[in-house]
Amino acid sequence: MKLDGVSLASLARKYGTPLYVYSAKTVRTRYARLIRAINRSDSLICYALKANSNKALGRVLSGLGAGADIVSGGELDRALAAGFKPERIVFSGVGKTQEEMRAALKRKILAFHVESGEELTALETVARRLNVRAPFSIRVNPDVKADTHHHITTGMSENKFGVESAEAAALYERALRSKWLEPIGIQCHLGSQIVDPAPYGKALDHLLRIVDRLSKKGARFRYVDVGGGIGIPYASGKKMAVDRFAATIRKRLENRPLTLLLEPGRWLVGPAGVLVTETLYRKKTSSRRFVVVDAGMNDLLRPALYDAEHTITSVTPRRGKKERFDLVGPVCETADRFVKGLMMPLPRPGDLLAIGEAGAYGFSMSSTYNSRPRPAEVLIDAAKAKLVRRRQRLSDLTRDER
Repeated sequence: MKLDGVSLASLARKYGTPLYVYSAKTVRTRYARLIRAINRSDSLICYALKANSNKALGRVLSGLGAGADIVSGGELDRALAAGFKPERIVFSGVGKTQEEMRAALKRKILAFHVESGEELTALETVARRLNVRAPFSIRVNPDVKADTHHHITTGMSENKFGVESAEAAALYERALRSKWLEPIGIQCHLGSQIVDPAPYGKALDHLLRIVDRLSKKGARFRYVDVGGGIGIPYASGKKMAVDRFAATIRKRLENRPLTLLLEPGRWLVGPAGVLVTETLYRKKTSSRRFVVVDAGMNDLLRPALYDAEHTITSVTPRRGKKERFDLVGPVCETADRFVKGLMMPLPRPGDLLAIGEAGAYGFSMSSTYNSRPRPAEVLIDAAKAKLVRRRQRLSDLTRDER
């Protein structure tokens, strides 16, 4: 099995397993496809850095002109190191500290996405101390339900994200009276892995009603940001038709002098990555058969956390009848399972498997649980493979301990 002409087996021999491998070509192709679908000159794609914050992938996207959506001071540093321009960076998240606000204001980022009245007060305080105006938008919670896993919905009133419409309007009006606050946009984010464009249309209609109402009171909005969450096909095959998504957004912004911001993460990099893992053992109980691999939930958490089903492909050719088994990892948790009831020729010890759609929320959510070092990462660009993060050593796990 090859990725962009490079043998995954050869990479596994050179760098070991588990091993994340990414395709720069796929990232570029998907970015261009989204730009074409949007077909709007006044638009900005801000890559959600949380999906995969590796600097090498970031450099691919910043080189295409993308901005970045960040959620921490650490991601601000990463975004800048990867070449994203400050004026194309937006700062999201419900828990920004004043120290993080200060750093971002000094860097002159595009805007903060404010998610509470107290956060707006903190931002105003920091801006006053620096003697600058803080550009911001309110993240509005439109109470629109998106058909996705309940752990990754973010646009409902029961979620911690954003503020409800009435409060958002009051915060904007308050900001218009402040010397230190500059309201320049409005934002929402419905969740992740959304495959139906209809909720985006409802949410955007909601935002535009607020824009129209506040514009009569003197607000001057430069942009509207509908967040990210565009779904990709995992093992289920369900995905968002990106052209339908773009059309849903585009028609609502006709004849409006607003820049469109999007914050895709998974859609851009998810299909660009695989996690290569080696088969360790096979075992059978009275009720189930198991295949144990060397990758675990510490390397790829999504199946344990969200019941996510990634595609599984054999890197090592293996013929024979298909058998049913559970693909599991070595971590001491029952939830450490990638697939339940997988049907394929039974792998043998030493066989390699590729877990697909692993470019997003894979390494970025990894941990050292069970004192297992994090895997290495490799980027393939122009048919050449480059190690973009070395595998953690055992000594790294205790280096900062006393």
